[in-house]
Amino acid sequence: MEPYFDIVIVGGGPAGLTAAIYARRAGRSVLLLEKEGFGGQIASAPKVENFPGFSAISGAELADRLFSQAEALGARLELEEVLEIRDGAPKRVVTDYGAYLAGAVILAAGMRRRTLGLPGEDHLAGISFCAVCDGAFYAGQDVAVAGGGSAALQDALYLADLCRHVTVLHRRADFRADPILVEEARGRANLTLLPSTVVEALEGEDHLTGLTLRDTAAGDVSHLPVSALFEAVGHLPESGLARALGVPVDEAGFLAAGEDCVTPVPGIFAAGDVRAKAVRQLTTACADGAVAALAACAYN
Repeated sequence: MEPYFDIVIVGGGPAGLTAAIYARRAGRSVLLLEKEGFGGQIASAPKVENFPGFSAISGAELADRLFSQAEALGARLELEEVLEIRDGAPKRVVTDYGAYLAGAVILAAGMRRRTLGLPGEDHLAGISFCAVCDGAFYAGQDVAVAGGGSAALQDALYLADLCRHVTVLHRRADFRADPILVEEARGRANLTLLPSTVVEALEGEDHLTGLTLRDTAAGDVSHLPVSALFEAVGHLPESGLARALGVPVDEAGFLAAGEDCVTPVPGIFAAGDVRAKAVRQLTTACADGAVAALAACAYN
């Protein structure tokens, strides 16, 4: 017989882990399913400085603390990919390892990385989406970072401590990152900011050797020799499971759920970055987790 849980949470980032903590404190049986790694994308952040109570903490340590707290409270945490959610009473959650029954489901799958969509991006060595994971491989070499948000600037600052030179490429004229990060980046002697610049092509056969760049303002094309390109160009919502359930999404694919984290499908709740909202931060993800858990507890 398939095991039953009061609440099944899909996604093991800050929103999902916080939901597990609150649901267990409310006395509900909880299963949290994560397909890649607990902690979500924050786990790869070298330094987190905007989470209340910590002037600075590594993303890995923060993720570990959230995981340990949920586990200590009795939540069951499994590395399994959810393939399908079947509506009903109870709902049936099918994974790559088996299936579970749930009184309520919280969707907290977050977002997946957006790519540049260039030929060779999927097989060239030297393309990375994680500066903390792969930066050390390019110590003393020239590298580039694509992106203009806070994540891109954080990656660039981290790499500047390891690499000979870091070039940040951003398609817009202005950087969207926190001003304090932009100011710090401009103060680094081995870090160059190139706004209004896009990557036209990746150079190299097996390993990246350089980038073909285009200035979006002047139209000029140039060549930048680099050993690696770290991509931080945004994310797309992981909303496929929700769409299949009939949960409405906005034009960008984010789930239609208000501040109460309740979706139009009874018993289905949304939390974290996958939800349509104005602000996506670590603190708002945790807030969503708490709200969604309490809403699911009230439902079930």
